[in-house]
Amino acid sequence: MKRSGKSSDLGVIILCGGQGTRLREETEFKPKPMVTIGGRPILWHIMRIYNHFGCNDFHLCLGYKAEIIKNYFLNYRSNTGSYRVHLADNHVEHLGSPERVENWRVSLIDTGIETLTGTRVKRALGVLDGERFFLTYGDGVADIDVDRLLEHHFASGRLVTVTAVRPSSRFGELDLEGDTVRSFVEKPQVGSGWINGGFMVFERSAFEMLASDGNDPLETSVLETLSRENQVSVYRHSGFWQCMDTFREMQLLEQLWAEDRAAWRMWKS
Repeated sequence: MKRSGKSSDLGVIILCGGQGTRLREETEFKPKPMVTIGGRPILWHIMRIYNHFGCNDFHLCLGYKAEIIKNYFLNYRSNTGSYRVHLADNHVEHLGSPERVENWRVSLIDTGIETLTGTRVKRALGVLDGERFFLTYGDGVADIDVDRLLEHHFASGRLVTVTAVRPSSRFGELDLEGDTVRSFVEKPQVGSGWINGGFMVFERSAFEMLASDGNDPLETSVLETLSRENQVSVYRHSGFWQCMDTFREMQLLEQLWAEDRAAWRMWKS
């Protein structure tokens, strides 16, 4: 098995099929990856993170309200810039210089409404080239160095590498000395309790255990099984990471973007 290459050689699978029930204010009408931050779906932000490291081959595992994500990308180019439409002959005239359009190849894979995450990924593998790939969830952003993540994966020699993060606390933290507050840190990173923050690397062979006719979750049927076989490496990311699981978290990400404090925005334009 060849354990070398660069990030741009790998395809990126993004899980986009869940219903996002804890963000029902937004997801009643759209899938969670299409909830916008700064006028763009959080899915676009995730793709830009990987694209910053040269990745441009994306495979989206669709389920709940899949048609909304399909329509977004099918009409992506026509929805950028300004146009004049001549109704008599249906001629479309582009006004001014066209806006930048990303050089992405996007596979829109309908993996089913009730399909669990492990099986969604296995179905996506049918259209993905290569022996390894990046995998992440469609609702979390980070200032992660994807190149270093891949280097760590190669060095580990394991079938899977997961990125461990420490989520920020919902509450401010008081640094106390006796009856005196020495400092106050607003929403600090939790000091312990690492969690899987997505941004994973998989060897294709990690999914050989899943039956073709099954319906299996990624976490228990794949990751837990492989961890018992000592085949899961961990890449610790101590920088910024934030998921968008609730309305409050959506507001936080929106505020960070509006105030130009979005640490995950590593790209220049």
